[in-house]
Amino acid sequence: MSIVYTEYFQKSKVFLYPLLDLGRGIKYVPRETYCVWEDVYSSEDMMFLCVYKSKLSVAFKNFANRHLIAHPLFRDHISLEDNRQLFIFNFDKYKHDYNCFLKGKYSQYTINGKLSILEFFEPETTQTADTSQLNYIQGFLEPDEVHDAYAKALNVDVEMVQDVYEVCSSPDMEKETLIDNNHFLKQLLKESSIYLTNK
Repeated sequence: MSIVYTEYFQKSKVFLYPLLDLGRGIKYVPRETYCVWEDVYSSEDMMFLCVYKSKLSVAFKNFANRHLIAHPLFRDHISLEDNRQLFIFNFDKYKHDYNCFLKGKYSQYTINGKLSILEFFEPETTQTADTSQLNYIQGFLEPDEVHDAYAKALNVDVEMVQDVYEVCSSPDMEKETLIDNNHFLKQLLKESSIYLTNK
């Protein structure tokens, strides 16, 4: 396995979602995660958005009530089109880690933040467990431990890697932005319709 991971991945799924401490192995996981909602929330609002692809079945409602709506950071739930359920969490509690995430300074996360992420990616069983994902994540959070390996893999002086320090790219904010305003357009049309009817 190459120590250098070059493909882009949704950074909020790796560096923010584990902070919810929902644990692994739960029945439903978000299809996508975001930290910005175009024209609704900017990164300064410190919101974390989870989009689940599911109908509002009894099973999903039970899951949502138990794990999401009851979560202390829960802010709102909105049903989007195509059986997508948006759950919004206020991450003001994790202000330091959230700001580090936006800057791509994952090594500067708090100890508790790092532990939550590492525990989330810890293999459930030790027998024949694939630890490659955990190894990548550990390197992202503690880059000084892998600087030599990165320098060798990239065929550059280790000082060059040390100067950059972080070994994982910053989040691509275009990919970390939810672009879906149909819900609010429908609400405006509905309110306009009520207004015209009552006029």
